[in-house]
Amino acid sequence: MKKIFVILLALLFTACSKPAANNEAKNEESNGKLNVYASVYPIYDFTKKIGGDKINLSMLTKPGEEPHHYEPSSDDIKNLSKADLFIYNGAGLESFTDKIIESNPDLKTCQASEGVDLIKATHDHDHDHDCCQNSDDADHNHNHENENNHNHENENNHNHEAKENHSSHEEEHHHGIYDPHTWLSIKNAKIEMENIKNKLSEIDPDNASYYQKNFDKYAKMCDDLDKEYSQKISVLPNRVMVVSHQAFGYLCGDYGLSQVPIKNISNEDEPDAQTMAQIIDYIKKNNIKYICVEEMTSTKIADTIKAETGAQIKVLSPVETLTQEQMDKGEDYFSIMENNLKILEEVLS
Repeated sequence: MKKIFVILLALLFTACSKPAANNEAKNEESNGKLNVYASVYPIYDFTKKIGGDKINLSMLTKPGEEPHHYEPSSDDIKNLSKADLFIYNGAGLESFTDKIIESNPDLKTCQASEGVDLIKATHDHDHDHDCCQNSDDADHNHNHENENNHNHENENNHNHEAKENHSSHEEEHHHGIYDPHTWLSIKNAKIEMENIKNKLSEIDPDNASYYQKNFDKYAKMCDDLDKEYSQKISVLPNRVMVVSHQAFGYLCGDYGLSQVPIKNISNEDEPDAQTMAQIIDYIKKNNIKYICVEEMTSTKIADTIKAETGAQIKVLSPVETLTQEQMDKGEDYFSIMENNLKILEEVLS
């Protein structure tokens, strides 16, 4: 009887100790820090800047991987089940977010683009002069949780045409009708960093002051970089750039520029013969000297246009992804955007 009692006591102790052991293992795995996943590079970089050494941060897309083509693996879904927070850009960039959230219904999430004034994507390739000038004066949507409180009559003060309000962000996400490259506006990058700061502070209030301090530092860097862009671009003689990918609408909108895209928002559809002819004709008529292409993408189409027009090729980054080599060298959002400004000074001179 005494032996049975001892055995039962031992079993009871073992059973009671298992949850504690599991919690201890989880704490060892996270080192007491938040386990955070970011969807794509710009969100990863913003989160890294705000979270610093208080979080364990992972990126879903691999360095150098095009975010438009990414699909989460079963391992990605499994790893996210252990995450404290999943941060994504939104605005239709990540087609995979629904799959992730449905697979992990208890996962805390942060949509970094919440509150950003979204630009409606244009899908046609009519590159006559008037269309080009208006290519970035597209519809905007105020992506706010409390957007019904806005006075929409005042939206006419924006330097954009044809505003249209959509009450459902879910509609925007599923239809993919907005330009998702929100971070290419430095003002938007600041908004996204603030959203990340707020979410980290909400779920980790003990480190809220740390996150706030980091945000203040990078918010000032955003303000300084935005001012530098404004000053340097304002004196340039040209306002139109030909780009391989229709990704620069937010940047153009901030500084009074327009883009003539060879490919559309998704960077997938190849231009047909008519579109190519229109672009070539536009470049010749307007004496465009440069074609801006992305790193890590084929320049075959741009090379064809170059051969027909004599325009030179320059690399202008949409900061969608960085290679591992770039990351190892310490490149980040700010260094890439600084380099983009140098390219724009040359392209628009």
